[in-house]
Amino acid sequence: MNGPPLADRILGGWSGRIAGNMLGKPVERGDHWTRDRIDRYLRATHALPLTDYLPEPPPDASGAGFELRPEWRECVRGRVHGSCRDDDVDYAILALHLLETHGFAFTTEQVGELWLLRLPFRQTFTAERAAYRNLVGGLKPPLTATYDNPYQEWIGALIRADVFGWTSPGDPRRAAALARRDAVLSHTGNGVYGAMWAAALTAAAFTAAGPRAAVETALERIPASSRLARVVRHVVALHEAGVSWPDALTEAERETSGLHWIHTLPNAAVITAGLLYGAGDFSRTIALTVRGGLDTDSNGATAGSVAGVLCGASGIPRHWTDPLEDRVRSAVFGFDGVRIGELAERTLALSGPGDGTERELSAN
Repeated sequence: MNGPPLADRILGGWSGRIAGNMLGKPVERGDHWTRDRIDRYLRATHALPLTDYLPEPPPDASGAGFELRPEWRECVRGRVHGSCRDDDVDYAILALHLLETHGFAFTTEQVGELWLLRLPFRQTFTAERAAYRNLVGGLKPPLTATYDNPYQEWIGALIRADVFGWTSPGDPRRAAALARRDAVLSHTGNGVYGAMWAAALTAAAFTAAGPRAAVETALERIPASSRLARVVRHVVALHEAGVSWPDALTEAERETSGLHWIHTLPNAAVITAGLLYGAGDFSRTIALTVRGGLDTDSNGATAGSVAGVLCGASGIPRHWTDPLEDRVRSAVFGFDGVRIGELAERTLALSGPGDGTERELSAN
């Protein structure tokens, strides 16, 4: 593995995920905050091109349709003091706790048990809330994913996958297998493939020459005939053909038209475009991803995680990480206020040789 050492890359993954999440959080509402509206906001606040956290809204924000999410006061430029609480970070913490508690041979049932023990019901959404309700009702996987759950292919499982990549550096096959075991608690089809792809993408970033290589390696871990694979390959082809970033996203929107803004497919297109057109530059990657709209905080988090692994924490400009103050707010019981550095150290402890992962995976 060339470039930054493993510890720096894992810290980069955590820091990048949290920073990308914070960047996208104020405009997380894809049916309102379209690409056009986000860029109009940035022009109105003299923040285009976007190189830092979003600026505060202008005085006439409501009249211009620029209402940010209620949490904006904790995650706009100059107001960030530690990370906001968000499910995109909660699930990463929960996955780390899962591996520390049950090891790499964890079962899907144990994922559900940990949700009930550590995660408040009202901090779950869409597919996760449906699965949580089904768990409380006594159902077991895979019924927890299919009963009364119209969100089976939405983005929830994808946002839970990064830790499986961070603990499988350079081994996307292992990462995808772990992510699948987690994802089937709440998702099916492309919802599960999205988690496998994200975990493989994060794992591949440790050894890939750049974002394009990581994206292509991750594609090998999901069915080539799946709609997710077709969407990602289409964005790759548009980038390779020299199509501009906005035109590539417009084409991807046509391909995924009719799907909800939290569905896995359109969001995977936005993440892929952000990584490819960001070209390994951390700031450009998360800025383009968030400007791509849809589930902005989740997409910013995943792109930030991959970009952070690629460049390492030492390669992330400090104006993204210093305001985080090495501190995370979390709804996961027992983890509120935990240090980002501690999370990275605990992840590193699971990522080295001798953890028994290969034996445990082969036994499953």
